[in-house]
Amino acid sequence: MGQLTQFAPFLLMFVVIYFFMIRPQQKRAKQEKEFESALKVGDKIITKSGLHGKIAEVAETTVVIETMAGKLKMERSAISMEMSAALAKK
Repeated sequence: MGQLTQFAPFLLMFVVIYFFMIRPQQKRAKQEKEFESALKVGDKIITKSGLHGKIAEVAETTVVIETMAGKLKMERSAISMEMSAALAKK
């Protein structure tokens, strides 16, 4: 019983770290992956670098977006989930 009480603080720290750091990161990664897979032609998006555009073509790992300057080919992961969601609400 003495050994269990010695390791209880470490076990408690691991549980706290898991629920406050690891689990939210996994949940966010899953949401971003779902967002990237749900992109379709015609969606208005904002990239992580701040470019605004509209999706013209969708490939497996890339998208082509239309901007005022022309067409750009980008990775799906370069599209910001939060900023694109905020743009869609406007």
